[in-house]
Amino acid sequence: MASERQLTGMRGVYLVAAEFSRLGFIVSPTSRSAIGADILVTDQQCSRAYSVQVKTNAKTFNFWLLNKKSKELVSPTHIYVLVSIRKKGDQIEYFVVPSHVVSEKMTIEKEGKSTFSSFAYKDTKVYEDKWSIFGEPT
Repeated sequence: MASERQLTGMRGVYLVAAEFSRLGFIVSPTSRSAIGADILVTDQQCSRAYSVQVKTNAKTFNFWLLNKKSKELVSPTHIYVLVSIRKKGDQIEYFVVPSHVVSEKMTIEKEGKSTFSSFAYKDTKVYEDKWSIFGEPT
C-alpha cells in the first residue's frame, strides 16, 4: 500500500508532467526507481533534452527535502521543479530551479544519527513558474 508521502510525490510528478504537456513539450515520467530524474522532457524537435527532479510538499511549506546526492548532481540539463500544493483550494505553486542553484543553496543538517538535506522556500520565489528555463517547445 502506498504511503501518503509516496502518493504526494506521485501527484507532484504527474502535475509537472501535465504542465509540460500543456506548454507543448514532449514529456515522459521515468521509473520511480530512477535516481535523480522523475521526468525526461524534450522540445518537439528533440533538439534539447532535460532530466527533471520533482519534489512535492503538501504539508510543509518552508522547505523541500532533498537527496544528499543533490549536492553533486549538477548539470545545465538537470532541473528541479519544486511543487507546493496548498490544501486550501488546492492551490499549486511551481518553482523551476536549476540544479546548480539547488546544489549551492541546499542545507545539510545532522540530527542524531540522521542527516537531512533541504532547500528553503525563501530561496524559490525568483524561480516561480520559470518554465522559460526549458526554452520554447517548438
